[in-house]
Amino acid sequence: MLYEGGAAGKSNPNILGCVDNALGLKEWLKDQGHRLVVTSDKEPPSSTLDKELTDANIVISQPFWPAYITKARIESAPNLKLCVTAGVGSDHVDLEAACKRNITVAEITGSNVVSVAEHVVMQILALVRNFIPAYQRVVNGEWDIAGIVDRAYDLENKSVGTVGVGRIGHRVLIRLKPFDVKLHYYDPFSRLSAKDEKKLNVKRHETIESMVKECDVVTINCPLHPLTERLFNKDLLAKMKKGAYLVNTARGKIVDTDALVDAVKSGHIRGYAGDVWFPQPAPKDHPWRSMPWHAMTPHYSGTTLDAQRRYADGVKEVLERFFKGEKQRKEYLIADGGKIVSPAYTPGNTTGGANV
Repeated sequence: MLYEGGAAGKSNPNILGCVDNALGLKEWLKDQGHRLVVTSDKEPPSSTLDKELTDANIVISQPFWPAYITKARIESAPNLKLCVTAGVGSDHVDLEAACKRNITVAEITGSNVVSVAEHVVMQILALVRNFIPAYQRVVNGEWDIAGIVDRAYDLENKSVGTVGVGRIGHRVLIRLKPFDVKLHYYDPFSRLSAKDEKKLNVKRHETIESMVKECDVVTINCPLHPLTERLFNKDLLAKMKKGAYLVNTARGKIVDTDALVDAVKSGHIRGYAGDVWFPQPAPKDHPWRSMPWHAMTPHYSGTTLDAQRRYADGVKEVLERFFKGEKQRKEYLIADGGKIVSPAYTPGNTTGGANV
């Protein structure tokens, strides 16, 4: 289950994550004697995915064009043994149902960390410097300087906090330090070493409420699981510092869609950026598309050409180990042996419902 390649996918073999290039696995799997079905058709009930699941042993999907492996789909796939995320983030798999069926869920941990961290910094600057409206003025042939600087600020001396200080969150802090900002973080599952905290001069918060009320910019860098689903709801958004910016490259369902629109329209949140939505692809009438003061992109932060090479190699490694009956890398495993084994996730299911 990969995203549509279009003209770019057909002309550029380095776009490994699209249907046309199939992660570079076509010939290798054929030589191994396996049948590979590659499709972007995932919408139930009569999609190619649903038709093929009956016989499938393995499902490979992506966070950018996710095949939502729901309980119903798992029940329709009696031979399914392995769900692989070509990238990072396995919330599109019903982990509760997968554990009950003893299905292994793996992702290519670390493949996107640099790509996403750079995207976060880019989008913070786009919001704070009011870049998107400035660019639009140029495209429209305008020269309204005052209309742009009316909402343009320096990032220096601002307080910036990350929700989550794992591989991506930590790298975001490292990349922001040269901007001479005041750094903060909240993570109930992980803590930086004393050495790293001192080096970054970063303040750790015991509660998310403590952090968001101090920060001019908040960036979300944690996985989606039952404890983070709609974490940024109406109440938490209201506790954020008035005029703060919010950046989300984690998962769309961590933020309540309608509550965010209201907070941005009221001016309590000065702007929102990110590249994650729910569902994905985002429908044309998704309210974030028409929301004022946003700098949203399609979900591509973790699928640069460099990242694609890393996660394509990782998927091949997972498949090789599976075919040989070897243990998977510990850091790649999300669910195994009927239980959640990744410290980044909590038991449960986030595949259902809608947040639009």
